[in-house]
Amino acid sequence: MVLVQLENNNYMKFTKKQIERYSRQIILKKIGAAGQKKILNSSVLIVGAGGLGSPVAIYLAAMGIGKIGIVDKDKIEISNLSRQIIFTTHDLKKNKSSTAIKKIKKINPDTKVQSFNKILNKKNINNIAKNYDLIVDGSDNFRTRFTINDYCLKTKKILVSGAISKFDGQIYTFNFSKKKSPCLRCFIPSMPTNPDVDNCEYEGVLGSLGGIIGSIQANEVVKEVLQIGRSLCGHILIINALTLNFRKVELNKRSDCYCNDKR
Repeated sequence: MVLVQLENNNYMKFTKKQIERYSRQIILKKIGAAGQKKILNSSVLIVGAGGLGSPVAIYLAAMGIGKIGIVDKDKIEISNLSRQIIFTTHDLKKNKSSTAIKKIKKINPDTKVQSFNKILNKKNINNIAKNYDLIVDGSDNFRTRFTINDYCLKTKKILVSGAISKFDGQIYTFNFSKKKSPCLRCFIPSMPTNPDVDNCEYEGVLGSLGGIIGSIQANEVVKEVLQIGRSLCGHILIINALTLNFRKVELNKRSDCYCNDKR
């Protein structure tokens, strides 16, 4: 065990392996030893182990998030492998959540992990999510997205949501501890006609786009954990992989939205 001295002359305990593993983050002034300890003590639930959940899980584990849970009922299919980079050909027909958890442990053995091999719904979301600080939405249907949004609003959890289709991607951060935070329903007021449709299956998606959006989601998670940088809350980041246009569009809280009734 190594004691690291902080600026206020307090000390923080790290193992030698932790100092070596996270050295490039600890030397950053905006993170330091205190910030790295916050990361190690944080917990994140990832809903969906697909094109978004894969890079999110990989980067969060690598950066040292202390506890990661993954919710996914699906099994790995060969069509997943072009974008779901946490899986390989040898993983075909295996359960996504449990397989992803095993890969995370190989990336960072110190990360505590939990697999939820089930479909997230209104009945089970509290039992699954209550012990996690933040939720990352990498799901592929609007029914799940709305369920996560409404739960995070009710419990005032931070939600980092991503979406990809064709060549376009979007990222949202909702910090429901702030009264001014909009919610997903401020942007999409009502459930689409086919809420359970996987757009990637019907419209296609560029595999690398999942890596771009998922990496930014992981970045947003760490920013929120450390409370550094400029939060994306109140905006949508829109990315086009063909033109490489990055647009940050303001998302205002709608006066007639569901979230105003739940404050």
